[in-house]
Amino acid sequence: MMPGSRQAPRRAWRGGNWQDGDRALPEEVAVAFTYDGTAHAVMMATPDDLRDFAIGFSLTEGILTHADEVEVLEIVPLPTGIDLRFWLQPGRGEALAARRRRMAGPVGCGMCGLETLAQVQRAVPEVGPGVALSPEEIEAALASLPPAQALNTETHAVHAAAFWHPRRGLVALREDVGRHNALDKLAGALAARSLPAAEGLVMVTSRISVELVQKAAMLGAPMLAGISAPTTLALEVAEAAGITVMGICRRDGFEIFTRPHRVLEAAPA
Repeated sequence: MMPGSRQAPRRAWRGGNWQDGDRALPEEVAVAFTYDGTAHAVMMATPDDLRDFAIGFSLTEGILTHADEVEVLEIVPLPTGIDLRFWLQPGRGEALAARRRRMAGPVGCGMCGLETLAQVQRAVPEVGPGVALSPEEIEAALASLPPAQALNTETHAVHAAAFWHPRRGLVALREDVGRHNALDKLAGALAARSLPAAEGLVMVTSRISVELVQKAAMLGAPMLAGISAPTTLALEVAEAAGITVMGICRRDGFEIFTRPHRVLEAAPA
């Protein structure tokens, strides 16, 4: 399988001088999702942790309800990209076929391929009570992100999604050129470990858009933190799903936008 980065020659102007050399850049390839022989989606992604990506995308998009519904998963390199080929259990395959018949075309990145505007705000489950964390615990979780972002340290060009557990610390982190992809990879990593998202904090190194909130809700994640601000629609969906959203997460603190009761000693909204 392809590595997550590759050296590329470049000439840099730094400090008033030209410098010749190489720079590590993230790989970006087309990754196709094929279920029971039928193409479903093509995403541009970093070609590592692809099994996590395959399972996580399928879970957060509602194609699977549990990873055990996959009978066979093949990761097939092709000249034009990589094909993730699923063979599903009969019942799940029939449900997916019925879903396809309700769609106008293949699903792409984010909101592409939806038949109606109403589908943009797809119904997502309401999360359970989940954990409650102190501000100090949240700061510790956020501080654990940068040292674990190996690919971003190398390339300065990828997003990360991570899961922090109050007793175990940072237990999983995945990186990708796409913020949605990074969260899907994290979802797959948690599924592989049978680790419920309800037990900790999901963090993303990006703005919190509505798609990320929807995916977090599908995971049952009660708390979602991002280093940038959320969108207004993301907050509407988070409030309805019962998710605590924190944004503008910096070294000096963070801001709570929805469901502040999970942050201990947080002021009421």
